[in-house]
Amino acid sequence: MFRLNPADIRRQFKRLGIKADVDVVEAEEVIVRKTDGKTLVLANPQVLLVKMQGGMVMLQAVSNSVEEVEAIGEKAPEISEEDVRLVAEQAGVSLEEARRALEEVGGDIAAAILLLEERKKASGAS
Repeated sequence: MFRLNPADIRRQFKRLGIKADVDVVEAEEVIVRKTDGKTLVLANPQVLLVKMQGGMVMLQAVSNSVEEVEAIGEKAPEISEEDVRLVAEQAGVSLEEARRALEEVGGDIAAAILLLEERKKASGAS
C-alpha cells in the first residue's frame, strides 16, 4: 500500500507557505457518513491529521479497500425543537446551526454547546 510520509507532507505545506503540524493517527477504520445517508468505510487505513494555522484541520486517509454501506450504528436520536432553541440561545447561534451541532453529537445538548463555542473561537482566531 502507498504510505503517507508525515515529513513529506510537512515539506509540501512549507513550500506552499502554510504552517502545519502533521501527526500519524493509529486507526482500525475510517468512517465517512455521506449526506445521502450512506456510509463509506475504509479498512486498515493510514491516517494523517494535519493541523493548519487558523484552526483548520485536515485528515488524509489511505486504504486498500473502501466499502459503501447503507448505515452504521443506531438511528440518530430525535432532536426536539426545545433542545434546538436551548442550544441556539446558549451558544448564540442560529436555530439551523444549533440543529446541525445537535445532530453531529447525537443529541447531547452540552456537547453541542461546547462544539459551537469551539467553532466560534476557531473562526475568531483566523
